[in-house]
Amino acid sequence: MRGRSLAITGGAGFLGYYLALVIVWWNERAGRNGQIKLTILDNFRRGRPQWLARLTNRATIVEFDLRSPLAKDLPEFDYVIHAAGIASPTYYRKYPIETMDANVVGLRNLLDRCVERSTAKSPVKGFLFFSSSEIYGDPPAEAIPTPETFRGNVSCTGPRACYDESKRYGETLCVNFAKTYDLPIAMARPFNNYGPGLKISDRRVIPDFAGSILKGEDVVLYSDGTPTRTYCYAADAIVGYYKVLVRGHAGEPYNIGIESPEISVTQLAQMMVTTSQRLFGYKGKVAFGKTDEPEYLVDNPNRRCPDIRKAREHLDYRPCIDIADGLERALTWYYHNPVGEDA
Repeated sequence: MRGRSLAITGGAGFLGYYLALVIVWWNERAGRNGQIKLTILDNFRRGRPQWLARLTNRATIVEFDLRSPLAKDLPEFDYVIHAAGIASPTYYRKYPIETMDANVVGLRNLLDRCVERSTAKSPVKGFLFFSSSEIYGDPPAEAIPTPETFRGNVSCTGPRACYDESKRYGETLCVNFAKTYDLPIAMARPFNNYGPGLKISDRRVIPDFAGSILKGEDVVLYSDGTPTRTYCYAADAIVGYYKVLVRGHAGEPYNIGIESPEISVTQLAQMMVTTSQRLFGYKGKVAFGKTDEPEYLVDNPNRRCPDIRKAREHLDYRPCIDIADGLERALTWYYHNPVGEDA
């Protein structure tokens, strides 16, 4: 990517932060001819993070809603990462139409621009669509770990469908644009990313538990605690996404996550409690309660664990940060950033 240009949509989000800062880090060391020209696009629906101000002279920052047709005066790009969208279940249930539009209308607008570029002298070199492991729905035991070939067990009408189904259709768009127009489009399917910078107000499980810990409250589970997940630390995830962007095979999806350990929500909560007791003298415990959100657990998958053999073989993707190390890093960051809004 040296000497090229990159556009990141949704660049003000959790993963956008890391995707952008990797490029800033590179540019500080690459010399003038090797730098990557960075453009960040976001509608800032959930606010403009403080860290973005530090990029004023290091990136072009554009406030733009991708549901609108792309403006002709937007900077051109050699590579594009489409990471715009709402990934927190609490928020995509609140904004279902906006969630679908980002994954379908916004994606289509970007793909149409890539087709326009394909007839130019400098066609797009790489396109990454952020899909989701949620497209698998609730896999049966024989599909765990879940390979990219599993076709999914997904509700098209439930409270999560706005996210799951729009990601599925987004992948269909990518596959057909890649084939029809010979475009270098690949898809990443993230599996439960976490780490410093994930807003404490995000309402996903790790920042939720961290918020309770910072308040000195018990960590409360609103399920029976048996659903299992693997959790992929941000640094490992970002490496995977850039590998998909520059090395991924056109029209193909890649699971990006870590294969083990697959732990229950109860085990995760207890690990966070024990780590916080050791690090900060936290006095709380794991408890169980009832949620005031009636749709909180509807269609919630029982298990989520990736088969990453394809990413390992095609991309040499090898995540290495285990959950104990990652949680300690994340909790330390939350402790020193109690508002949890700025990495």
